[in-house]
Amino acid sequence: MVAGLGASAGPMRHQRNDGGWAAGAWLGNGTGGSGTTLAAVRAAVNASTGAAAGLTGAGVGVALIDTGVAPVAGLPAGQIVNGPDLSFESQDADLRYLDTYGHGTHMAGIIVGNDPSTGTVGLAPRAKLTSIKVGTSNGAVDVSQMIAAIDWTVAHRNDDPANPIRIINLSYGTGGTPNSWTDPVQYAVEQAWMKGIVVVAAAGNDGNSDIVVSDPASDPAVIAVAAGTTKGTAGVTDDDFASFATVGGGNRGVDLLAPGESIVSLADPGSNVDQSYPAAKVGSTLLRGSGSSQAAAVTSATIALLLQARPSLTPDQVKTVLTQSASFVSGLAMTRNVRELNLNGALASQELWGIGWNRSSGTGRLDDARGTSRVVRDNVALSGDNSVWGPLSPAAWAPRSAATTSWSGGTWMGYRVAGDNWSGKSWASKTWAAATWGGAPWNGATTWTDPDWDGHYWSGHYWSGHYWSGHYWSSDDWSTADWS
Repeated sequence: MVAGLGASAGPMRHQRNDGGWAAGAWLGNGTGGSGTTLAAVRAAVNASTGAAAGLTGAGVGVALIDTGVAPVAGLPAGQIVNGPDLSFESQDADLRYLDTYGHGTHMAGIIVGNDPSTGTVGLAPRAKLTSIKVGTSNGAVDVSQMIAAIDWTVAHRNDDPANPIRIINLSYGTGGTPNSWTDPVQYAVEQAWMKGIVVVAAAGNDGNSDIVVSDPASDPAVIAVAAGTTKGTAGVTDDDFASFATVGGGNRGVDLLAPGESIVSLADPGSNVDQSYPAAKVGSTLLRGSGSSQAAAVTSATIALLLQARPSLTPDQVKTVLTQSASFVSGLAMTRNVRELNLNGALASQELWGIGWNRSSGTGRLDDARGTSRVVRDNVALSGDNSVWGPLSPAAWAPRSAATTSWSGGTWMGYRVAGDNWSGKSWASKTWAAATWGGAPWNGATTWTDPDWDGHYWSGHYWSGHYWSGHYWSSDDWSTADWS
């Protein structure tokens, strides 16, 4: 989960080895120039007919821990709230909560989008989406920010009794392959799972020869999703792993296949992705994207429909009904016994047994989760048992995470990282208050604010800046050749 991009790079293709957001490409390659519409995606997961046809996700909350969401016309304000902005950009009032990258907006469109100009509708348009921003315009984020975001979601899952958060979408993976029995990241998602939240995590985009699923999708408690290709057909019997998809089977198997190739969802005009990949645009409001990111968002939205119809299901039961009722596909996925989401099948399934796993203690090293990918400020990498905000002992954090006491108001593990409460109105229904971070960055600078952010702000139609630079990067640097 420690990731970012170099100045010439686009969204990271790789997850496991390199960390990052799990979008494999912003140029769809499976269905020609038009891409796979969300209507076609809904049909592919068997959510357009039968008992599934009238479901909208109403009454179900989804937490999107990502790069924020932009106030584009295709995201209805009534379906979005802003949780805390835990990204470095939270320290700039012009960037706070917004999606300078473009990744989170694309995921949100898949889940709750409703674009008036094209009629593009997300799979669960009446679900309530809480955006917890952790990533910047180049994707830079540390595992400690992700852990804090998961902890916050668990602590505030019932703040809206009419739309309790039942799902966390993690279209993301860390840069390391830590021991599952001590990994703090896996511990965090397990705490969410045990408190009634289904965690959906992207399996990775390292290609069909890769069998090591990304962290935290590697945790057997969560639902690990791989990107599938529809091959441009309406039926699913010819579907298979997308060519870029991690197939699992090394550290653990993939749980489900979901459409993840050339998915058409909302664009964030002027964002990093929008500026870097003009050929991925579909009209003026949409963008094609491929990756296990998109597949995870499809799965989260489908689960919102399932929980609307069957609200008493536990996370264990959600996982069993989905995996046991999934559709048979072809090719490599068939040989690995990985099947594709089938909502009507899950609505009817009575496979309600629980699952078991060897739980993490949460006391492992943060650096093991970071792996080779470290967030960097001015060429100084964050390392050791340190959060973005200061020293962090996993052994001290783990029991507080389990007890849901790691957060107190806007402080996490004693560090002031956000305001203390929901406040006011924004373009969204409501927003968690902001705060100025105390202390100083780990590289010895005197302020968190990045002077290169000046001039980058949302004006209602586009970002004012046409370049994306700054002090915060990842130690990984990817060329645009990875995205052709």
